[in-house]
Amino acid sequence: MSKILPTIASPADLKGLSDEQLSHLAEEMREELVRVLSIRPAHFASNLGVVELCLALHLTFDFKHDRLIWDTGHQIYPHKLITGRYPQFSSIRTRGGLMGYPNPQESDYDLFMTGHAGCSVSCALGLKVGDDLLGESARHSVAVIGDGALPSGIVFEAMNNAGGLNKKLLVILNDNEMSICPRVGALARCLDQARLTTFYRDSKKNLHNFLTKIPMIGDMAYHALDQARDGLKAFLTGGMLFEELGFRYIGPIDGHDLPTLRRWLEDLKKQDGPILLHVLTRKGNGVPEACKDPVTFHTPPVFEKVGPQRTILALKKGGSKAYTDAVSSAIHTAMIENPRVTVITAAMCQGNKLEKIRSEFPERFFDTGICESHAVAFAAGLAKTGIRPIVDIYSTFLQRSFDQLFQEVALQNLPVTFTLDRAGLTGPDGPTHHGVFDTAYMRMFPNFVVMAPGDELDVAPMLHFALTHPGPTSMRYPKATLEKLDRGLAPIELGQAEVIEWGDDVILVAYGTLLSSCIKAAEQLRQDGLNVGVINARFVKPLDRTTLLKAVEEAGLVVTVEEGTLEGGFGSALLEAANSAGLNTRNLVRLGLPDRFIEHGERSELLTSLGLDVEGICTTVRHALEPAGCPEKSQRVQR
Repeated sequence: MSKILPTIASPADLKGLSDEQLSHLAEEMREELVRVLSIRPAHFASNLGVVELCLALHLTFDFKHDRLIWDTGHQIYPHKLITGRYPQFSSIRTRGGLMGYPNPQESDYDLFMTGHAGCSVSCALGLKVGDDLLGESARHSVAVIGDGALPSGIVFEAMNNAGGLNKKLLVILNDNEMSICPRVGALARCLDQARLTTFYRDSKKNLHNFLTKIPMIGDMAYHALDQARDGLKAFLTGGMLFEELGFRYIGPIDGHDLPTLRRWLEDLKKQDGPILLHVLTRKGNGVPEACKDPVTFHTPPVFEKVGPQRTILALKKGGSKAYTDAVSSAIHTAMIENPRVTVITAAMCQGNKLEKIRSEFPERFFDTGICESHAVAFAAGLAKTGIRPIVDIYSTFLQRSFDQLFQEVALQNLPVTFTLDRAGLTGPDGPTHHGVFDTAYMRMFPNFVVMAPGDELDVAPMLHFALTHPGPTSMRYPKATLEKLDRGLAPIELGQAEVIEWGDDVILVAYGTLLSSCIKAAEQLRQDGLNVGVINARFVKPLDRTTLLKAVEEAGLVVTVEEGTLEGGFGSALLEAANSAGLNTRNLVRLGLPDRFIEHGERSELLTSLGLDVEGICTTVRHALEPAGCPEKSQRVQR
C-alpha cells in the first residue's frame, strides 16, 4: 500500500480516509516516530500513546477555527505530523528545526508553547470565555491533559472556575498511568480504580439490551434508570470528584479504539457545559519495548534497529557521566551519613537520577508529583521539625513555586537545600526548559545562600556545606558532561570565591561550570602576551566582595561568565557591589544570556552562538582591549 502520511498536508486531508486507511496512517505515524528516534534523542513513549487520540480530535473538530491545547506539550509529535510539518519532521529538536513542544511560530495549530504541565485547562477556559465575549461562541475549546499533570494545583483551580462559569469546555484526561515516572498520590489510586471498573464501561450496553426486551415500558425504564446510572457511575469510577467540580464525567474509554473515540467526541461536541472525557491509553503503544519500559523510553537515547521493520531498540549506552550523577551520588552519601536528610522531587525521580535513593531510603524519599509549590512548602514543614530536606528539582520547574520560596522558606529562614538540575541551557528541549532565570530570582530573597559549583570537585563539598548551613541554600548545575579540573581544591566557605590564578591584565570570573572554558580561554589569551587570571566565584549570594572588588580595582579588565540571564544574574550582582563601593566599572564586562528566550539546539551550539565558548570568551576579551577601550593592553595583544 502506498504511503498515506506524506499526503497529509493538513487535518482536512484526513476527512476522506476510510477506517482502514486511518489505521494504516496511525501505523505510519508510529514508524516515523521510530525513524526519528533512530537519529536523535526525542520524546517517544508519550507520543506513541496519543496517535489515535490525535487523529480522532482532528477528525472531529476543525482546529483552524476551534481551540486545542496539549498538556504537557511533549506529546505534540503526532499533531505536528498531520498539521503540515511532516516534511520538516526530521529536523525536530535541532537548531533551526522544529521544536519538540508546541510552537505558535511554527503553526497556527499551536496556540501556546506548553512545556510546563498543568496550565491547559486554565488557558482553554480563557480561550472559551474570550471567544464568547467576542461573539465567537461557535468555537469549541479542548484541553488534553495527562494523568501525571492532573494533580497540579492549578488544574483544580481552573476546574473549579470552569464549573462555576458553566462554560462549554471539553477536558480530555489522557490516562496512561504515567508521568515521566509512574504517577503517585491519592488521585492516582482514584484513576486506577476507574481502570479496574469494567462494570461501568459495560453497564449501559447491558442495561439497554435487557430493558428493550420488556414490552411497553422498556424505553421509559431505560431513560429513568440511565439517569440513576449517571449518578452511580461517578461513584464507581472515581469520577465523583470531577462531578462535584461541575464537570460531567464520561468514561473511561479506550484511547486506541479510533472509531469509538470518534463517536464519543462527535456526541460530546454537541453537548453544553464543562465535560471531562476520561481516555485510557498506553504509553509506548505500538512499540513493545516502550510499552514494557515507558520510563526509559520517555526520552531514550538514540537506539539502533537490530531486526526487520520495528524489531528495534537496542539502546546505545552513553558512557559519560553528568553533573546530575555527581549530585545524586552526593545526596546518597549525605543520606547515609545523616538520618535527618530527606529528598523531595516533583515527578522527576528518573531525570534527577534518584532511583537508588528511592529504593534504599523509601521512608526519606518523597515524590510529590507535578506539584512544585507543594513540594517547597512541604519541605519547609519538614525543616521546621529539624529534618534537613533537599528539594531536588529542575531550575525551570522551581519557578512554579516562587511564592513558597518567599513565604514558606526565605521569610521563615528555614534550612531547606535546593539542588537545581538543568540550570543553564538544556539543549534540544528549548526555551520552556532552559534553566536560565534561577540566579536572578533566587538571589533576590533575603536569607538565601546562592551558589554554583565550578566543576565536579565542588559538588560534594558544596552540598555538605548546604546541609550544615542554618538557613536556606541553593546550588545550580547544568545538563552537561561532568568535568573535573586539574587543580587543588580550596574548602567551601560561606561567600568565599576560589582564586585559580590572579592576573593583572585580565581576570575571568566564572560563576558555575563554564569555569573550564574560562581556564582554557585564559591559556589562549596568555599566548597573546596577556597576564590573565581566573576566579571560580562559587557564590553569588553572599558575594565575595573582598576578592571580586579587588579584581575590579586592580585588573585592567574583568569579564564575568555565567550560563544564565544577564538580567539580574551574577554579573549584575558584581556591578551592583562595585557601584555601591564607588568603583569605576568601565573595565567590567559581562558574558551571559541576553534578554530574550533562547531557541533549542545542542548545548554546545547554543553556547557558541552566544559567545560563551572558549573562542567567544577570547573574542570578548580581545574586543574589550581594543584601542578605544584599553590602549595599553591592546598593544600587548598586537605584539
